[in-house]
Amino acid sequence: MSIWLTGMAQCTQIDIMAIVKYKNVDIHIDSKIILENVSFTLEEGEFAYIIGAVGSGKSTLLKTIYGEVPITDGEAMVFDEYDITRLRSKKLQALRKRIGIVFQDFQLLTDRNIHDNLDFVLRCTGWKSERDREKRIREVLNLVGLPQKGYKMPHELSGGEQQRIVIARAILNKPQLILADEPTGNLDSETGNNIMRLLHRICREDKSAVLMITHNEQWLTAYPGTEYHCAEGKMRLIQRACESTAQQTSLFNEDN
Repeated sequence: MSIWLTGMAQCTQIDIMAIVKYKNVDIHIDSKIILENVSFTLEEGEFAYIIGAVGSGKSTLLKTIYGEVPITDGEAMVFDEYDITRLRSKKLQALRKRIGIVFQDFQLLTDRNIHDNLDFVLRCTGWKSERDREKRIREVLNLVGLPQKGYKMPHELSGGEQQRIVIARAILNKPQLILADEPTGNLDSETGNNIMRLLHRICREDKSAVLMITHNEQWLTAYPGTEYHCAEGKMRLIQRACESTAQQTSLFNEDN
């Protein structure tokens, strides 16, 4: 496996862990082919985009990675240890604990405040100690810039604040992989930029891999990453990420 680093004039490679590795994968829903012969690798600390028209299979592809849509044809490995084509329910639960999911529709629990939304996830994923849960909730709320919002109900937050809480929820268990399906789709430009900076910061600092679906082409230039395109039942690599030092520094400075 490899990651691309910037040299004086070109990208070079070093060995690194494969987070997702698909080879010759066909994706069906019932008898309908959604995508065929999908081959790609997502590596530790890599930020990758999937672009393409509505209905081209982007969201379905993400669903195969966390086991909601089964794969029967091809080779599909996640974290080098979970074979998605043969995943049983017990292993599926363990896999999902290592993945953070960020969707456009926030899906926060509306009958409890933000703190209790986050605490619910921690309790469901095996955090027994109340002290440890409280510490982790404080950490993620600080990370997303909303340290004082734990007592708020979801409807009391703006759309951008709710999306940041969804990201906080997604990173509670320090996932190695974040799957984001149009996380900025309903947000204004400024809020969208804040979300993009946050996701790139998590990718850079925590070495989480991020696979993000977007229709917003400005993100591809403003926040560089690997790009894939889904169309006509195929997924093709457009370009491999190779950020310049100037771009990396710019993103870091904007975060701080």
